[in-house]
Amino acid sequence: QVQLVESGGGLVQAGGSLRLSCTASGRTFRTYAMGWFRQAPGKEREFVAAISWSANTYAADSVKGRFTISRDNAKKTAYLQMNSLKPQDTAVYYCAAQATYHSGNYYLRPGDYENWGQGTQVTVSS
Repeated sequence: QVQLVESGGGLVQAGGSLRLSCTASGRTFRTYAMGWFRQAPGKEREFVAAISWSANTYAADSVKGRFTISRDNAKKTAYLQMNSLKPQDTAVYYCAAQATYHSGNYYLRPGDYENWGQGTQVTVSS
């Protein structure tokens, strides 16, 4: 089990950028696959991006080319760099972590993750 704390959300104009951080407690962050999800009001939680502990990455089509997921195992932190933000990116963003024995694995569904942060609000104004 790890505890996750997100930060970096806020209000930004369309076309702007934000970088979200997700910092984990615990000693085995290196062996966790990480994911970012978002949830807008009245909508289901949706996948944004994921990264394995060997740094394989995958992003949803809606954010490809604009968002980049990365991790720094020494800092026990995962990041989501969000560029060219659009009003439709407005949501609460959650990070998630899942222990795995397989270095290349990442996960795309909320149910694949056991550990979640509290969320951080991202609002993009038009």
